[in-house]
Amino acid sequence: MSLRNHGPLAAAGMVLVLALTTACGAGEPAAGTAAGTAGGTAGGTAAAGTPAAGPSQPAALVVRDPWVKTAKSGMSAAYGTVQNTTGKDVVVVSATSAVSAMIELHETTTVDGKMAMRPKAGGFVIPAGGTHEFKPGGDHFMLMDVTTEVKAGDQVAFTLTLQDGGTVRFTALGKDFAGGNETYMPGMG
Repeated sequence: MSLRNHGPLAAAGMVLVLALTTACGAGEPAAGTAAGTAGGTAGGTAAAGTPAAGPSQPAALVVRDPWVKTAKSGMSAAYGTVQNTTGKDVVVVSATSAVSAMIELHETTTVDGKMAMRPKAGGFVIPAGGTHEFKPGGDHFMLMDVTTEVKAGDQVAFTLTLQDGGTVRFTALGKDFAGGNETYMPGMG
């Protein structure tokens, strides 16, 4: 058997291997973790615990263990821990997702002795080398108008916009959560 007789077959096989390798390496960040760059968009895929970065910049923020409360419509919220891997503060100023027409950054405060949610003026500062936890009963990404049902187990894509114009993409897992059995204003969810 001569290699010369198998040259075209070997070349075709090599093209197939390269095509499959390229296809498998592209796409959205893995569920549970994602990263983005300050001043740009993340270009890689993040494996659990590993920041992804574009070819020229290190990752600025990594979103760990993101999840979103299930909802048929109305309101919901997304949570997780955002880690800043840089030596300077990074400010998250907005969030978007295809499942909600509007998302607000919310903080929970005490007003007249009662817990209340309100939009966070100026966004959330993620401290240099630090983390910021988004959790039920605390800071969170409030989905104000869920237009696509979020079911348990769904993978929901989000994009955070940073003060410097950069973005961070992550995928959150849909989870059933009764928590504090939140109720919202009539007609709001």
